[in-house]
Amino acid sequence: MNEPIISAHRVHHVYQRKAVLSQLSLDVPEGAVLGLVGRNGAGKSTLLRSLVGLTVPDKGFCKLGGCLSTDLSDSVRERLGYVAQTPDLLDWMTGDAHFERIGRLYAHWDQDRACALAAQLSLPLFTKAKDLSLGDQQKLSVVLALGHDPDILILDEPVASLDPMTRRAFMRALFEQRGSERPRTVIISSHLLSDLERVVTHVAFMREGRIQLMDEWDALTEHLRLVQVHGAEAPRGAIFQSRHPEQGLWLVDTRLPGALADGRALNLDDLFLELNS
Repeated sequence: MNEPIISAHRVHHVYQRKAVLSQLSLDVPEGAVLGLVGRNGAGKSTLLRSLVGLTVPDKGFCKLGGCLSTDLSDSVRERLGYVAQTPDLLDWMTGDAHFERIGRLYAHWDQDRACALAAQLSLPLFTKAKDLSLGDQQKLSVVLALGHDPDILILDEPVASLDPMTRRAFMRALFEQRGSERPRTVIISSHLLSDLERVVTHVAFMREGRIQLMDEWDALTEHLRLVQVHGAEAPRGAIFQSRHPEQGLWLVDTRLPGALADGRALNLDDLFLELNS
């Protein structure tokens, strides 16, 4: 079995006496598009920062492309694109100046690709970063992350400040024809669940620093059902009790032995509410 291209092993991290990540493990196969879903404060940003080596966990470790995230090789850095939740730009530099600066750092920086994506996103390139709207700052961060055609993308709320048309243009750019033969692997956190539903192959639900549930999205939609039973006893195949326990509702995995097959199918919004209310 191939080693996962992105992984976290029993990662634990405490911030201000609170466990932000709690013995969290995660494996992402090459070519997957993983949607990372959870409420604010669930630990999503800390996990993503740990994966790219910007946060060093107190215990456990993360790996990207076979390298420890705390000691990434130059070749793995060349393959990585990262968008932080808050744009990390140089206030006094214009977009095109950012292109020139970042382009020196990557052997495979493609100026034509970056300019084409900027045009696709309607990004003004000759305005200083400090004078850009938050949405345009986010667009610039996205273009800087994609301009060297990375095959590993870690994206923390990359479209939160974008309008619906620009969000769709961004999603198309993630999966457009690429120069690399390697499949692109993506982790993207977002509260815009309807956007995620269109593109993800896998979903991981986070709560209080842990992964509650992770699977292929097609498997979750096919096999998870919201089932109503009478009485307090959990039905066979139950994996979570509903946010409405007085109604006898349970989240059931129909793949488990003896599980009830009848019930309501759930979309990503439904699952998020059931797991986080």
